[in-house]
Amino acid sequence: MSGYYFDFKAKNVFKIRPYVIVLVFLLFVTGKSLAQSKAIETAGDVLLFTLPTTALTGSLIAKDYRGTWQFTKGALLNQAVTIGLKYSLNKNRPYGNGDRAFPSGHTSTTFQSAAFIQRRYGWKFGVPAYVLASFTGYSRLNAQKHDGWDVLAGAVIGIGSAYLFTTAYQKEHMELSFASDSDSFALGFIYKF
Repeated sequence: MSGYYFDFKAKNVFKIRPYVIVLVFLLFVTGKSLAQSKAIETAGDVLLFTLPTTALTGSLIAKDYRGTWQFTKGALLNQAVTIGLKYSLNKNRPYGNGDRAFPSGHTSTTFQSAAFIQRRYGWKFGVPAYVLASFTGYSRLNAQKHDGWDVLAGAVIGIGSAYLFTTAYQKEHMELSFASDSDSFALGFIYKF
């Protein structure tokens, strides 16, 4: 079963899915008014650190050290490509807000984290991560730090960096099966590499 459970009474179990937490977060941030650009920008800045920390910490808590290494390789490639393009192209930011706009580093980092979570642990965790990464991209547009091409390029670089190194998580590598009827029995052994 998926989700988080809170048992209020012995017979009453309330189930909270991860995407409900994401929805509550987005409503909290955008609920007062979308005109509050500073709150949206700040939320994007917070997600820049929250998503990679969640991906890395989650793999460590699960003792998925192969996943931790895959995340690290993807993150290093992502940062190398993003920073390399920023300095080599030196594109001006919209509305005269500085330089080195292409690609969006916030977007590439959050999408690399989201793609790692989705590819390694499945869509159940990937959808909320992609929603948060998309919100981060929106926050960069809303703050007028990037244009659509900067954000799109950041997303593509982030997803590509994660997909190059990340494989699906297999908690159980060995499986033992047994079947029998009145005349015989069969014992099977499967090992997943």
